[in-house]
Amino acid sequence: MKLTFTIAWRNILRHKGKSLVIGAILFTGAFLMTLGNGVVSGMAEGVRNNIINGFMGDIVLISDKQQSENILLNMTGTSIEPITSYKTIKRVLAGQPSVRRFLPAGKNLAMLLNDSSATPAFIYLLGADFAEYRKMFPDNFRVIEGSYPVSGARALLIPAAARDEMYDYGNIWYLPEGGSPVRKNLKKEALARIGELTVSSSVVMMGMTSGANTTTDVRFGVKGIISYRSLNKIFGHFCLVDIESYRECLGYFTSGDNSAEVPPEEKKLLGLDGSGLDALFGAGDLLVSAGAAHAVKQRTAAAVKKAPEDAENGAYNVVFIKLNDGVRYADAIAGLDRALKEAGAGVRAVPWNKASGPIGGMAVIIKGALFLFTALLFCVAVIIIVNTLTMAALERSSEIGMMRAVGARKSFISGMFLGETALLSAVFGGAGVLAGILAVEAIPLLKITTDNDMLQLLYGGDMFRPLLNSGDIALTVFQLVVVTVIASLYPMRVARSITPLDAISRD
Repeated sequence: MKLTFTIAWRNILRHKGKSLVIGAILFTGAFLMTLGNGVVSGMAEGVRNNIINGFMGDIVLISDKQQSENILLNMTGTSIEPITSYKTIKRVLAGQPSVRRFLPAGKNLAMLLNDSSATPAFIYLLGADFAEYRKMFPDNFRVIEGSYPVSGARALLIPAAARDEMYDYGNIWYLPEGGSPVRKNLKKEALARIGELTVSSSVVMMGMTSGANTTTDVRFGVKGIISYRSLNKIFGHFCLVDIESYRECLGYFTSGDNSAEVPPEEKKLLGLDGSGLDALFGAGDLLVSAGAAHAVKQRTAAAVKKAPEDAENGAYNVVFIKLNDGVRYADAIAGLDRALKEAGAGVRAVPWNKASGPIGGMAVIIKGALFLFTALLFCVAVIIIVNTLTMAALERSSEIGMMRAVGARKSFISGMFLGETALLSAVFGGAGVLAGILAVEAIPLLKITTDNDMLQLLYGGDMFRPLLNSGDIALTVFQLVVVTVIASLYPMRVARSITPLDAISRD
C-alpha cells in the first residue's frame, strides 16, 4: 500500500499540469457543494426557527374533520374546521411532559367590505388572546403605529404589508384609533395623494366559512399597525384580532353565547307550545318591561366581558404547541394523538412543516435543486478527470509495460491509478471542503441583512446565516469518494490492458 501511494505521488508530481487541472475541478466542486449545503441548511433552519418561534410552534392541533393539513396559506381559500373541545384539549396538554407552551387560536379567511370598490379583497384573520399570544410569540413583530392591545380588549392589529394591499383595494389608508398618517410608512401611491388621502380607523370584514355557520359583518377598531420581524411577505397576510371579535365575524359561538344567562321571561317564551303562542296577543304578563329589557342587555354585556378563562368555552380552529428542547417530533405527535384520542378531543397533531404547506418544504426543494446542480458539476468533473487520466495512462505505456514485465500485477497497476485519484481528491477536495467550512463560518460575521421579502425567504429570516452540520459535510465527502471511484474505473481498465509487449513496441 505504501509503495502504491509513493508511486502515485511521484506520478502526480511528474504530471503537474494535468494534476492541477483535476485538482482545480475537485476543489471547485467540493467548495461549492459545502458552501451550498451551508446556505440551504441555514435557510432551512432560519425558516424553521421563524415559523416555530414566530408563528405556529412545533406542532399544530387541527380538527379530525379537517382534510388539508396546510393551514398556513391555503391558496384555495378553504376554511379551517372549528374546534369546540378546547377545555378537554387543555387538560390533555397540561399533562404532557413534552409540551412547553400552547396557544388556542382562530385562523380563517375574511372578506374586506368597502362600498367604494366592486372588487372583493380578502385577508387572513388570526384570533387569539393578545396577552397569551405575546407570551407564546414574544418577538415575532413590533408595533410601528398605535399600541399593543390589553388582554380581553376588542381590537385589530393590521400588518403594514396587509395595509398596503388594503389600500390598493379600496384607496383607504387605515390608521390606529386617534393616529395620523406617518410619512415614512406611507405606500408610494398614498404618499403621492397625501393631501387628499382618505383615512379610517375601523375595518368592516365578513368571515368566510364553507360550513353551515352564518357569518357576520363586523366592524373592527384598528388598535395598531405592526411589522413582522422577518418573513413579512408570508406573515404580513395575517391580521391579529381578539378571539371574541374573530368568532363573531366567522359566525362561531362566542364565550358570551355559551355563558349568557337566559332571563326567566325568555325561558317562559321558549317553553310555549303552538297553542300557547296565542297568549302573546292576550294577557300582557309575558311582555318584558323596559327595566327587564335593560337588565337583559346588562347581563349580555356582562357575559361578553367575563373573565378570560370563559373564552375557552367558544370555538377555535387551531392550537399552537411549543415542545421542550430535545423532544423528537415523532414521539411527541404519537403521544399527543394517543392522549387526545383517549380523551375524545376530536383533534389530531400535525408537525409545523406540514402545517405550513409549501413554505415548510421549500428548503427541501432548494436543497434538492442544489444537489442536482452539484451532481451535474461532478459529472462534468468525472468526464474531464477520466479523459486526463486515460491520456496519462496511454502516455505511460512504456513505464507500465516495464512494470508488468518485472512482475507487477494488474491489481497493482489499478491501485496505482486509484491512489493517484484518491490523493488528488484528498488534497484538493479536502481543501475545497475546508474552504467551504471557513466561508460558512465567516459569512455570519459580516452581518448581511435585508428588508427585501424575497431575499428573506432565501435567507430564512432577516439575516444571512449559513449553517453546516455533520450530515452536510458527510454528503460532500461521500460525493468526493464517488467521483474518485468512478473517475478511476476507465483509466484503470486502460492501464490494466497494457502488456510488456506494448512497452517494447513503443520503444
